[in-house]
Amino acid sequence: MGTTTALAHLATALAIGLLLGVEREHDKTRSPAGSRTFPLIALAGAVAAAVSPVALGVGLGAVALLVLAWYLRSDDPGATTEVAAIAAFLLGALAWQRPELAVPVGVVITALLAAKRPLHRFSRKAVTDRDVRDAMILFVVAFVVLPLLPSRPLGPYGVLNPARVWWLVVAVTLIGWAGYVAARALGQRWGLLVTGFAGGFVSGSATTAVMARKFRTEGEAAFPGAVAVNLATLTQMVAVTAVASPPVALRLLPAAVAGAVVLAGEVAWLVWRTKRVEPADDEPVVARPMSLRAALSLAGILVLFLVVTRSAADWLGGGGVVAASALGGLADAHAAAIAAASLAPQSISVHTAVVACGAALATNTVVKLTLATVAGGPRFALRLAAWLAPAVAAVAIGIVW
Repeated sequence: MGTTTALAHLATALAIGLLLGVEREHDKTRSPAGSRTFPLIALAGAVAAAVSPVALGVGLGAVALLVLAWYLRSDDPGATTEVAAIAAFLLGALAWQRPELAVPVGVVITALLAAKRPLHRFSRKAVTDRDVRDAMILFVVAFVVLPLLPSRPLGPYGVLNPARVWWLVVAVTLIGWAGYVAARALGQRWGLLVTGFAGGFVSGSATTAVMARKFRTEGEAAFPGAVAVNLATLTQMVAVTAVASPPVALRLLPAAVAGAVVLAGEVAWLVWRTKRVEPADDEPVVARPMSLRAALSLAGILVLFLVVTRSAADWLGGGGVVAASALGGLADAHAAAIAAASLAPQSISVHTAVVACGAALATNTVVKLTLATVAGGPRFALRLAAWLAPAVAAVAIGIVW
């Protein structure tokens, strides 16, 4: 390594340490290390890595003893600064070997340190103990059980690949959980609009019903959220079909973008004309999506749709697939779309799969309008249908084009 390169690596380690140190210096709690100590620790890590592996091990041990002494003498029960100091030493060593990796990792660590209050507020208010338990169960099932599942065609028509089916379930559930957490975390701050959009990733039908009930109590403020639900549905449709079949997602993308642009414009207009109202604290947005029971239910629905859709393709061709997807959309548009997309391009054409996805979206929209009628009344449902009609037309034109 040349002198110029070595100096650049040392400077990178120094910069990373300085970044961490400045953040710790501005932390509200009393910190034993700050804008001078952290750069020195990071620089020591780089020097130790340059000398030898033995020097790196000795240096890491010395830093560990130092932070242990800090922790024992500190009145603060937290150990964030102490752990950050060890991270600074290791990042300094990484900067000597791979500075292109050390810099983004250092930025991420600094961002985590700076986001103390938002993260604490998020973990305590937006996520309940039940949510954490559900997430841990599903993570174990996903990352422990998934590798053990056979990854080969099984069952009728060979369409049931256990590993692939479960991966699709995990992907859909994670998208739903992200929307659930976003609705919990941001709904109270940003109102019914975020509640509708984020809740749409969990369950578009259920969230439409929630917005319809809000319309009875909150009035016009609930309407932008009801329209935004469908923006989430389109976004999620592209995401889940991309997991099942990238060519189908790519072909579906222009239609989805056309519909999303129309919906986004409508939502912007409605928000501009409507006064923002915060959702009530006592009514949950939607039921939690990330439970083991919900995941198993989704897996059962997906397996059923895969078999039915493949059977329809065998007996009736592409038209049968479209019809099966339309019926499936009455229960779950995304599961029906996944089933259709999984058959392309082997059993059906990509275009047929895209049309089937559109059919699932259409029937699911009918379900949403039916729930809107029941929960919000005919007036609400008719208004919602009128606002959704341009987006439906844009998606249909994009699919047929």
